[in-house]
Amino acid sequence: MSDLVVREATRADLPAVLALVAADAIREVAEDVGHAGEPAPGYVAAYEEISSDPNALLLVGVLDGEVVATCQVNFLRHLMYHGGLVGQVESVRTAAGLRGRGLGTALMRWVLAECRRRGAVRLQLTSNAARVDAHRFYERLGFVASHVGMKRYLGEDA
Repeated sequence: MSDLVVREATRADLPAVLALVAADAIREVAEDVGHAGEPAPGYVAAYEEISSDPNALLLVGVLDGEVVATCQVNFLRHLMYHGGLVGQVESVRTAAGLRGRGLGTALMRWVLAECRRRGAVRLQLTSNAARVDAHRFYERLGFVASHVGMKRYLGEDA
């Protein structure tokens, strides 16, 4: 969908970004994103840190003035690939009622172009094992399931 505008998120976009994240049924950690349209303090602090980091992007996809997609991209310097830069994309979300209309593809193409612009040698992501449709989506974009991802949560019970 060519009408999608991809840009860096502003503080005013934060409630819409959090609503997209909260609407996703697959999460490992229950989240309290805030109430009455005001984000919980931890999310505001995280937004401030992300937005001030030159190696991080919090992006939104806007359609007809409404935030309908989001993702976060972090750029990591590696000692592999001749000291190459690697993009890591996380929290990719598209409004459920708008999936299948090319919005996610437009967002990811923007991310790929930005990675190339910055000279990254690779863009990587993880996707929840239960997200079979998302896996097909990423494969259509040229991603390859080349590794096994693992996580360890470090909360009180971990």
